[in-house]
Amino acid sequence: MKVKTNFRLAGYAGEMMMKFGVFSGFLLLVAGCFAGEAPGFKVTKRYPIPGDGGFDYIVFDGSSNRLYVSHGTEMNVVDADSGQVLGKVEPTPGVHGAAIVPELHRGFVTNGGDATVSVFDTNTFQTIQKIPVAKDPDFVFYDPKTKRVLVCHGDGEVITAIDPAKLQIIGEVKLGGGAEAGVVDGKGNGFVNLEESAQLVSFDPQSLAVKHKYPITGCKTPTGLAIDAANSLLFIGCRSKVLAVMDAANGKVITTLPIGERVDAVAFDSDNKLIFASNGGGTVSVIHQKSANEYESVGDILTQKSAKTMAFDPKTKRLFLSAAEMETPAGGRSKAKPGSFTVLVVERQ
Repeated sequence: MKVKTNFRLAGYAGEMMMKFGVFSGFLLLVAGCFAGEAPGFKVTKRYPIPGDGGFDYIVFDGSSNRLYVSHGTEMNVVDADSGQVLGKVEPTPGVHGAAIVPELHRGFVTNGGDATVSVFDTNTFQTIQKIPVAKDPDFVFYDPKTKRVLVCHGDGEVITAIDPAKLQIIGEVKLGGGAEAGVVDGKGNGFVNLEESAQLVSFDPQSLAVKHKYPITGCKTPTGLAIDAANSLLFIGCRSKVLAVMDAANGKVITTLPIGERVDAVAFDSDNKLIFASNGGGTVSVIHQKSANEYESVGDILTQKSAKTMAFDPKTKRLFLSAAEMETPAGGRSKAKPGSFTVLVVERQ
C-alpha cells in the first residue's frame, strides 16, 4: 500500500536530522520507501533520436563514453554526455543488441531479421563483415577473460561463441531452451536465463559446456540479468513482477522482491549496493543490498512507459533507457509513434 508523504513534515525532519549530524540520505531513503518513489533519482535529460521504428537493447561503452542504441533497422551511436548522434551502423535488419571489444575497435550487432552478426569498426561505424549464425540472435556480450563475443539465441536455443579477432565462430553452447540475457563473472563462469522454462544455466565460456541448470524458484519469464561477482550472486528480473536473488554457486534462490511490470533489464551498482530493474510500465525498481543475504525495496524511479531496456554507467552511476510514445492501431499491436524515440538519462541528485 502506498502512503503519501507529508513533504513539509519530511523537510522539517530532515533539518532536525542534519542538526544532530545524522546522514540525511537515510531519512530520504525511508521516506522514499513509504512513498513508493526512489529518493533522489530522476530523469534529468532526454536525448531525441531521429528516425522511426521499434527498439530493443541499449548498451553503454565506457571506453568511448558512447551509447549504442538499437532502433528500427540500424544501431544509433550516441555521445553519452551530450546526446549528440555520432553515426549509425546499418543495415541491421531486426536489430537487437551490441557488444563492444575496445582493444580491437570492433563492435558486434545481432540481427534477428537475417540471422547474422554485423561486425563494425567503432571508429568509422562501417560494417566490416556479416557473420551468419543460428536463428534468432538477440542479446550479445563480450567476455574479456576468454576474449570471446557470446551471442544468445532465442529460437536457436544456443549461445554462439565468436573470436572477435579472427571473426570466426568457435562453437556453440547447447542450452535446450531460448536464451535471454547472459553475464560472466570474470572467473571462468557464464550464466544465462532461459525465458520459457524459467531456468538459469551455468556454462563454461572456454569449453562451451553446460555445467548446471537451476530452476529460478518463484520466478516466471526471466529476462534481465546482472551479477555481483564479488559475492557470486545473480539478480534476475522476472516478468512475474519479482526480482530473484540467486546464489550463483548452487542455484539457490535467496529471496524475491517485488518490482514493476514488464521488466527487461537489470543492473547492479556494486559501489552503492543498489540493484536496478527497468520496467516497461514506466518505472525502474530500486533494491538495496543490505548484505549478501538481506535486501530491501527502496522504491521506484518514474521514467516513461515503454522504457524497459537500460544501460548503466558504473563510473557516473547514470542510467540510460530507450523509450518512445506507443500507439496501438485498431486490431493491431503496439508500435512506436513516428518521431517519438528518445533516450532517457536518470541521475541521482
